[in-house]
Amino acid sequence: MPTASATIDIPASADQVWQLIGGFNTLPDWLPFIPNSELSDGGRVRTLQTADGGVVIERLQAFDNTAKTYSYSIEQAPFPATDYLATIKVEALGQGARVTWSGRFTAKGVSDEEVVALFSGIYQGGLEALRANYPT
Repeated sequence: MPTASATIDIPASADQVWQLIGGFNTLPDWLPFIPNSELSDGGRVRTLQTADGGVVIERLQAFDNTAKTYSYSIEQAPFPATDYLATIKVEALGQGARVTWSGRFTAKGVSDEEVVALFSGIYQGGLEALRANYPT
């Protein structure tokens, strides 16, 4: 099963970073290409609107506030993938934090390399946008 991952170091404590990104409905707070997120199903499903008007529906699969990590699957999206499961994790790194966004999925209608490149770009771009919230 193909996987993609991106990691970035942030000059803020893991607690500070988790406070910004740890809520399942907080993507619009730090991810410019997701301007809107609405929760349903008791907070376990988020319906995201992308900057270009697309809709992505994701379901929270696991959440661990102490370990500063959560995992989610995609129920509906314009992506060429199925069986998608991603994880966002924040770890302490000295005085700062390391954030990893990773996922696994099955390519649908495209090559494994194409879908890995797509999600690698989404994860890396998202983490760079997150990093911009913490000027040095």
